[in-house]
Amino acid sequence: MLQQIKIPATYMRGGTSKGVFFALDDLPEPAQQPGPYRDALLLRVIGSPDPYGKHTDGMGGATSSTSKTVILSKSTQAEHDVDYLFGQVAIDKAFIDWSGNCGNLTAAVGAFAINNGLVDNHRIPENGIAEVRIWQANIEKTIIAHVPMQDGLVQELGDFELDGVTFPAAEVKIDFISPVGEEGAVLPTGNAVDSLAVPGEGELKASFINAGIPTIFVNAEALGYRGNELQEHINGDPEALARFERIRAYGALKMGLIKNIDEAQARQHTPKIAMVAPPSDYTASSGKAINGDDIDVQVRALSMGKLHHAMMGTAAVAIATAAAIPGTLVNIAAGGQTRNGVTFGHPSGTLHVGAKVTMQSEDCDVHSVSMSRSARRLMAGWVYVPEPQS
Repeated sequence: MLQQIKIPATYMRGGTSKGVFFALDDLPEPAQQPGPYRDALLLRVIGSPDPYGKHTDGMGGATSSTSKTVILSKSTQAEHDVDYLFGQVAIDKAFIDWSGNCGNLTAAVGAFAINNGLVDNHRIPENGIAEVRIWQANIEKTIIAHVPMQDGLVQELGDFELDGVTFPAAEVKIDFISPVGEEGAVLPTGNAVDSLAVPGEGELKASFINAGIPTIFVNAEALGYRGNELQEHINGDPEALARFERIRAYGALKMGLIKNIDEAQARQHTPKIAMVAPPSDYTASSGKAINGDDIDVQVRALSMGKLHHAMMGTAAVAIATAAAIPGTLVNIAAGGQTRNGVTFGHPSGTLHVGAKVTMQSEDCDVHSVSMSRSARRLMAGWVYVPEPQS
């Protein structure tokens, strides 16, 4: 009988997500390069594919927010500290999507990098804030994580509360620098609003935004929703999920991310699909009462085929960008005025995101998008996994 191999790993929460973090050099040599061996290894770590949808035999949590892997290494890029590679692991398929970033787990990257010697000591203050310069390898973008330090150690505990996370922790500010994706302009079609033809839906109004992560925004009302729904209203309805996936696939085609509609199945992580609505009162999933006067807009986004329990960090970047561009569906739902930040409602509560955007005629330059998250180590040691067989 074969024996399991053990690999140093850290289980971390970042924002409203959690995942298994690895230092590149700690992986078995065949997994230090992209390819089938790496994917097979990480799938087994998470426990996918799992036809039962439980991840009982792995480290995953059987949701898009908790089926994640991260590989970090000293940066190969000038003026950066760490290279960050993210893999979104499918639950019921033998598939890892490497096409995008996880903005939530970004909050944990700086802490892991410091704790694992990936940041030079002279860049880490004894007390204060360590600015960790992250090269996001999936999308080839720079992110700055402002990690609090106390007595030479990463400060993980604090009183910062983040809707969607049960317990308070230390605040980690994240700056996404020039977050427009390489697929094209902020508005990939050149329009703030487009007409999107979808079988069974007719012509839908849609805003396509390429910032943080490619995202398709549609009006909740056009789909028969209020825009303040919680997970159970969507995820328990197979027809609704199929409908959103169909809109996402045709939106991906319109954005130029795929060449034919069938390719959407192999690109589950991107683009995201979200519905927007004007602010309204609602009760969050925690039971917290949200006053519509305290938010600018309602947003509900899907990730890996399910309504997210809060909001993906990268989608929050897209939301803030869209809110700052006059005429997008997000901007209109938020009242239509010029803004450099937005507070939006999501199933778990609210989130404020700031954006520095410059409009020049029809062009839009996104300088940076900023938000506050938190992160915490949950466990450190080794993961045990059967070695993939070639």
